[in-house]
Amino acid sequence: MPKVVAVIPARSGSKRIPRKNIKKFHGKPLIAYSIEVALSSKLFDKVVVSTDDEEIASIAKAYGADVPFIRPKELSDDFTGTDEVVIHTLECLRDRGEVFDYACTIYATAPLLQKKYLVEGFEKLKNSTAIHAFSTTSMPFPIQRTFKIDKDGRCEMFMPEHYMTRSQDLEEAYQDAGQFYWTKLNEESDEIMFGKESIPIVLPRHLVQDIDTLEDWKRAEIMYRVLEEQKNHA
Repeated sequence: MPKVVAVIPARSGSKRIPRKNIKKFHGKPLIAYSIEVALSSKLFDKVVVSTDDEEIASIAKAYGADVPFIRPKELSDDFTGTDEVVIHTLECLRDRGEVFDYACTIYATAPLLQKKYLVEGFEKLKNSTAIHAFSTTSMPFPIQRTFKIDKDGRCEMFMPEHYMTRSQDLEEAYQDAGQFYWTKLNEESDEIMFGKESIPIVLPRHLVQDIDTLEDWKRAEIMYRVLEEQKNHA
């Protein structure tokens, strides 16, 4: 049986929403949702939270995650990428004699995460020659007809040749859903995550919401409440 680990990065330094990872979301710390879905999936030999903060560590442990170390400060600033955090986590686990075949990075800010898509990602990756599988969703508007605002406050299309093209005639585009990222650890590739070595796991748009601002937070709370109401009336 392959050995599988979940890594949930959760640093303390959120600027726009202070203490975001443990701020109460419908009565529970935000990070609790990611931990609970990971544990309920039964996919993982270990669910690890990487944090630089003792309070986050304590809350993560209370919800069933492992926190085998406190992340060093040099890996907890605004410029440290998620890949660096995951690599550090895997190296720390390897130093303890724990080696894994698959890793899944799960964001701590994903209260809409659904177990079935997490499982789908693992199953599709395991049964393929791909190296990654990650959560995606379709763009709500054709990217070919988007525009920017220039320095003079005027509009400028990115693709003006598509100004008159009907939406239904344009190729659909997708975006990172920001929930989970599966990786085979024993294979290497020069491809980026959004490349040919990746399997996109397409989520419906009503299950996807980045939480970077307070407006995002409020929208996510509304989306979560509607989903819970639908479950209760099913």
